[in-house]
Amino acid sequence: MKNKLLLLLFTFSVFATILKAQDQENAGSLTSGTISSQFDYLNTISNNYQDYKVVKKAHLDRIRQNVTDSLNVFKNELIALKQDLRERQNEIAELQSQMSDLRGQLESAEKARDSFSFLGIPIHKSAYSSMMWMIVALLTGAFLFFLYKYSLSHKVISKARKDLEETREEFDQHRKNTLERERKLKRELVDALNQKAL
Repeated sequence: MKNKLLLLLFTFSVFATILKAQDQENAGSLTSGTISSQFDYLNTISNNYQDYKVVKKAHLDRIRQNVTDSLNVFKNELIALKQDLRERQNEIAELQSQMSDLRGQLESAEKARDSFSFLGIPIHKSAYSSMMWMIVALLTGAFLFFLYKYSLSHKVISKARKDLEETREEFDQHRKNTLERERKLKRELVDALNQKAL
């Protein structure tokens, strides 16, 4: 267990030493690090002369090259970003165009869903529904009217039949009475004729 702990401690100290050495190397180099750190390094390695710093021409050229390279990288990045921005704006414009087309298609689909052709005339479903309910109401009203008229005529026909039956009964009764009278009269006539003949 102690060996493992010692090994771990040793490994940690080696890595810490390597990292510290890299930080020192980065802090003092004209070939790596940021432009600001390179200027700081140049300032530290330059000689002093009264209030001035004397910089070696090779170091100054190296800094100039580094700054130019950095500016070129930034310019290239800026050009790439502008190109990317243009492409995205084109995509946005295309998507907006597609979205407006889709909105138009959606509106036409909604109109097509809410309306249809009836007898060759495009009509909205709600208007068609209202018209059909009006027709149903009119037909129901007409049915009820004719039903009322039928019941009235049925009552009239029933009364007429009843009156006809009563008239027939009266007529039959009258005919029976008339036949009996005729028979009586015929008998009386036959009786009278028989009495005259005797």
